[in-house]
Amino acid sequence: MHKFGQYVILMLRTLTAPERWSVFFKQMMKEISKLGVDSLWIVIFISIFIGAVITIQVSLNIQSPLIPDFTVGYIAREVILLEFSSTIMCLILAGKVGSNIASELGTMRITEQIDALEIMGVNSANYLILPKMVAFVIFIPVLVIFSMFSGIIGGYIIATFTGIITVAKYEYGLRYWFVPFYIGYSIVKSMIFAFIISSVASYYGYYVKGGALQVGKASTDSVVMSSVLILTFDLIITQLMLAK
Repeated sequence: MHKFGQYVILMLRTLTAPERWSVFFKQMMKEISKLGVDSLWIVIFISIFIGAVITIQVSLNIQSPLIPDFTVGYIAREVILLEFSSTIMCLILAGKVGSNIASELGTMRITEQIDALEIMGVNSANYLILPKMVAFVIFIPVLVIFSMFSGIIGGYIIATFTGIITVAKYEYGLRYWFVPFYIGYSIVKSMIFAFIISSVASYYGYYVKGGALQVGKASTDSVVMSSVLILTFDLIITQLMLAK
């Protein structure tokens, strides 16, 4: 409960209007580049291969005269849209983005840069954390869309070069019974996860005590806690948004 109280207090200090909007927007653009754009390559790379693997596995496991071949494309699309591009991708980004935020703030804490900001009368939580949180939450839909597109392309590549399923049937499966709401659902879910990743990582980094060893521990703890919270909220959000 002590940690939860500290987290709430930190968020109350963070989620206030910036004192200088020009500085805030400048910092936010830097964070979009560092946390979002720099994560694009790993999102595309992983999504292509996961899309390809899903297509192969589904194709090999539903070889039955009772199940039409286009089901491969249909299942691959549903898995990528509903779960992989939002939840699994955010678990991966919790390791990359979360550890980056926690280690950066932790290093600033142990080198007394945060203390210096406080002495100058600056709201250090708002100045350092808010641009990171806003940048990541804003950019995560872009990463999710690229992940969805790349995953489907991965399956298309497998269909084209292996013959495990014809391209025409794969494409038909992608179009079959498509529910546009699922894209919005995944984007909303990913934005909540982005808030969790950035805020939890900021908390662990901001309250580091000790030296370099503690910074590494804070980074690890932030990834573990973010992953647990992502899976917990995945269950809650799915129940609220999809269950009838």
